[in-house]
Amino acid sequence: MSTIVAISTAPGIGGIGIIRMSGEDCFKVLEKIFKAKNPKKIEEIKGYTIKYGNIVNENNEIIDEGLVSYFKAPKSYTSENMCEISSHGGIIIMNQILEECIKNGAILAEPGEFTKRAFLNGRLDLSQAEAVIDIINSKTDKESKISLEQLQGFLSEKIGDIRAELLDLMSDIEANIDYPEYDIEEVTNEKIEKILNDVSNKLNILEKSFSAGKIIRDGIKTAIIGRPNAGKSSLLNVILNEERAIVTDIEGTTRDTIEEFVQIDGIPLKIIDTAGIREANDSVEKIGVEKAVEIAKNSDIIIAIFDITRELNEEDEKILKLIENRNAIIVLNKIDLNKKNKSIEKIKLKNKPIVEISTKTRDGIDKLYKKISEIFKLKDLASNGEIIISNNRHKSLIVAAHKEIEQAKEAIKNKMPSEIISTNIWNALSELGKITGETVTDDVIKEIFSKFCLGK
Repeated sequence: MSTIVAISTAPGIGGIGIIRMSGEDCFKVLEKIFKAKNPKKIEEIKGYTIKYGNIVNENNEIIDEGLVSYFKAPKSYTSENMCEISSHGGIIIMNQILEECIKNGAILAEPGEFTKRAFLNGRLDLSQAEAVIDIINSKTDKESKISLEQLQGFLSEKIGDIRAELLDLMSDIEANIDYPEYDIEEVTNEKIEKILNDVSNKLNILEKSFSAGKIIRDGIKTAIIGRPNAGKSSLLNVILNEERAIVTDIEGTTRDTIEEFVQIDGIPLKIIDTAGIREANDSVEKIGVEKAVEIAKNSDIIIAIFDITRELNEEDEKILKLIENRNAIIVLNKIDLNKKNKSIEKIKLKNKPIVEISTKTRDGIDKLYKKISEIFKLKDLASNGEIIISNNRHKSLIVAAHKEIEQAKEAIKNKMPSEIISTNIWNALSELGKITGETVTDDVIKEIFSKFCLGK
């Protein structure tokens, strides 16, 4: 394969910048642009070593001084000859070094091509390669933890064990189909069903783990709804600890949504402040109200906020109706004013968790966090050592494999021929193989790595 090169550090000004290069002719290109202070032949340089020197252009003019890390095949990230040039950070310097690498025979890497080569060269399987981008994109400690476990091969090992179990079963079934004249121990339907039940249980556990994985990866979509001036924007500002939303006494100030992320017990909470729900005359505000209702319907949890100093009105009644069959917390705001209206008691009949707060004094905010944590059992997520599926592609493939196993079990109950049962099992094997890459198509591989950043 050709020698590829890319800038691996994020664009902008920084203390250092890293240009990564990989391929058979990697060190030949490097020799032309790097002059070490203590030069040695490449054969004499050991892998996992660093040399100091100058990076020069075609006229032997110094571009920068820096360090070069040497990684010799197969002991590198890509399993190819590889180097990383550490220069001073900055767009100009790094682009100049990148240009010199290209002038001397390297080509610009595609997004994710270094990790793609690690996969194609057998250093990583496909699920481990996907974990790399998940680690980079992690928003919380828990998300990075489950991504790192996937990179270390925990999921691959589990899928491999299940596939091995099915392959052993298939070898017995196929032997009985292909060589009935030989004295091979007959695989009874009872034995097949027992193994399929075991596999089904394992797949079911992985499938169910996705609900926790989705929360860890995507966070909890949380809509703040309420009538105008109930304290929605004030609550957002308190949660973020900054003046993110405009707060005034004028009703209808918030017309569009404001979205921000915060963390609760290591889980991202996507907070969405919405327009005050009321009968709006202004066309722009009307769109905002419709959007607020739609967001509330599609959220994981609703924070319905009420001003305890004001009587419940028609808008409040609409909000109570909206949260009736939804995951919701009722927040009673302005407790610092010590003025609670009797009509607020009606809210308690809705059988929803209630938290009393003051956005002015911050009283009760910790109780709100605690209530959200309790509802989603956040402290228990990713804490029991179980493998957690957080990737949509993996989940859909596990569901497809599980379906094939259930169909095989149904075929046994209906006393179908062994060929039918084996077809379902082979299909399950194929679906599981797509997770680790054994049976995946080139188009899928291309799509997965296109989501990576340059230089990784």
